[in-house]
Amino acid sequence: MELEDQFRYLVGGYYGVSLVDEYSLKEYILKDIEEYIKKFVEVNPIDNFNYEEEAALVKDNVSEKVKLQDALLVLNIINGPMDLVFLIKEKLKKYSKK
Repeated sequence: MELEDQFRYLVGGYYGVSLVDEYSLKEYILKDIEEYIKKFVEVNPIDNFNYEEEAALVKDNVSEKVKLQDALLVLNIINGPMDLVFLIKEKLKKYSKK
């Protein structure tokens, strides 16, 4: 997997978690993901890659379903709380019924 793709799914995961309004500790997890993304960028600099532009593209162009799927991947990486994982899975079930 390319570093650019890894960055995109990390950003997608961030926005996926932000979609889960019913999770009261969401801000703490978002902060953890932000820190993970910052470290990822520091450790894996990519030449000729505009991180801010790519993050904006992910935010605006990736579907909610994919963002939620990315959130599951990111939560696995950062050892996120299982109750949030279950909430995201419930949200994803709604997409499979459509």
